[in-house]
Amino acid sequence: MPPDGRLPDIAIVAGPPPLNARRGQGVRGLFDLQLLRFAMAGVLNSVFAFGVFAGLVFTLGARVHYLVLLLVAHVVGVLEAYVLQRWFVFRVTGRWWRELARFWSVYLVALATNVVALSLLVEVAHVAVLPAQAIVMLGTTLGTFAAHRAYTFRRIPTPPATTGTRRTSRT
Repeated sequence: MPPDGRLPDIAIVAGPPPLNARRGQGVRGLFDLQLLRFAMAGVLNSVFAFGVFAGLVFTLGARVHYLVLLLVAHVVGVLEAYVLQRWFVFRVTGRWWRELARFWSVYLVALATNVVALSLLVEVAHVAVLPAQAIVMLGTTLGTFAAHRAYTFRRIPTPPATTGTRRTSRT
């Protein structure tokens, strides 16, 4: 501490702006929040994927096993989800083929979980197929968000330039 008892004024300029200083205040600013965008995309994707599965069950369910229909719905749903999450949620560009492979690997884990849980609910607990699938979908949503954020769409931050961070001291 300096002899006059005052603390030196130090300013460190770096890091993201505070939440209230981000562009697009109000409702528009909410769309900058990744988790909210993921929730919106997740609702849309879940409704879409569940609709595809339900449509397949209603049209082909008497002739085709529900797990085969789940696989078909999975392919359609994952492709739709990838486009929506890449464009709207994570807002990334480049490396689309590599990210699609990563994206699908996350959903393969979710699919394996889905197959086991759906089979248990339908065959053991005797829950109807569509309500059972709705229950399973609720359970896998947060896990896929965490995996996509940490693995699929992860971007390694660039280190701050030495001239971009200023440390000033006034005594």
